[in-house]
Amino acid sequence: MAKLFAVTIFVIAIASAIPIVLNIWGLPVDISTHGPLIDEQMSETMVEAGICFLAAQLALGFFIWRFSNRPKGEKIKLFPGGARSLVLAAVIVVGIEVMALGIFGTRAWASIYFTPASANAMPVQVQAGQFAFYFRYPGPDGKFGPIHPELINEATENFFGLDTTHDQDSRDDIVTAELAIPVNREIHLLMHSKDVGHSFFVRELRIQQDFVPGLDLSVHFTPTKIGRYEIVCTQLCGLGHYNMKAYLEVKSQEDFDKWLKQQAALQ
Repeated sequence: MAKLFAVTIFVIAIASAIPIVLNIWGLPVDISTHGPLIDEQMSETMVEAGICFLAAQLALGFFIWRFSNRPKGEKIKLFPGGARSLVLAAVIVVGIEVMALGIFGTRAWASIYFTPASANAMPVQVQAGQFAFYFRYPGPDGKFGPIHPELINEATENFFGLDTTHDQDSRDDIVTAELAIPVNREIHLLMHSKDVGHSFFVRELRIQQDFVPGLDLSVHFTPTKIGRYEIVCTQLCGLGHYNMKAYLEVKSQEDFDKWLKQQAALQ
């Protein structure tokens, strides 16, 4: 039975590696300027982690095959230095691996999180709440009006708690349930949650950013391909989590300008 178990481990380990080596389930199309770096980092991580995983499983199978069903009375051989040296060696190897991945990943993440958005990036506020996303664009004045949490009312569609009566900057703000952006222009998302933890994930953008209640977060990117893409929440945020999604429309500058005017007329 032990040798059958060892063979099973060999078969599962090799079978699980085949789809990855053959790239059967490839990444979705990339539509961002930072995407190639993210994909490169993902490939490096998969190669390094995959080799370590395969080596560990093959070693496990070998030891089960080799040392199962030992003859009675056979002397048990100990690892040089005992268990302590074995654990120490494992910690050092894993530590080097994690450090290497962190160093390699610095380039990819720095362009998104360690580098501020440019001054001419287009700002868009993103609000996550159970169980929907809403987006706010500044009007012709280029300024967002202040948010008044006590005025948030979904029944009146005042999703951001705007006081258009007293706040001049709020009167031309544009609130939508769909995120539309122009292609080849840097976008600066200003993100907050109005209730619990949520997440903003667009796989084609290679961006996944959590919303943390009480914190204002931001992320910036430049889309490179026109199209329609799904935005989903990847944090379990309640019973309606499965249905929390919106859509990202990447448009030409001309089409985006027309869309924004249409949305302004509907406010």
